[in-house]
Amino acid sequence: MAPPGVRLLQKVSSTRAFARVAPHFIPAMDRAVHRLTRGRVLLSAQMLPGVILTARGAKSGLPRRTPLACMPEREAGTWLLIGSNFGRPGHPAWTANLLAHPDADINWKGEDVPVTARLLDSAEREEAWAAVLNFWPPYATYQARVEREIRLFRLERR
Repeated sequence: MAPPGVRLLQKVSSTRAFARVAPHFIPAMDRAVHRLTRGRVLLSAQMLPGVILTARGAKSGLPRRTPLACMPEREAGTWLLIGSNFGRPGHPAWTANLLAHPDADINWKGEDVPVTARLLDSAEREEAWAAVLNFWPPYATYQARVEREIRLFRLERR
């Protein structure tokens, strides 16, 4: 069972108010603090592990930097990215970028890591989704709010 502080964060992050405010506030703060600390600090990682994803834009081809929560798969040396978009209707833009250009880079705990992203489907997705819900239960609330299937990507080192 999660400690009381974590349970409170999970409850708050499941609210519609959080879904309205967080997409505008959290990424901006993460980018600023990450830049100011030269990659050593990612504020949202105090709640969930996080990476800075640098992927080429699906249409522009230009590098796009996006701070994201992730689920590290320590034994495999991979990461899961969850395209929850805080339970909002559309897929987040970074997911389209990875679909168009799966070779990307992440900054993980201050280290730049070249990765290849793979969209999970069928049984592999079901297994990963169960692990994600165990890791951070509010993702179930996000999925219940939207008609689309939340995209899951596995990042593997290149």
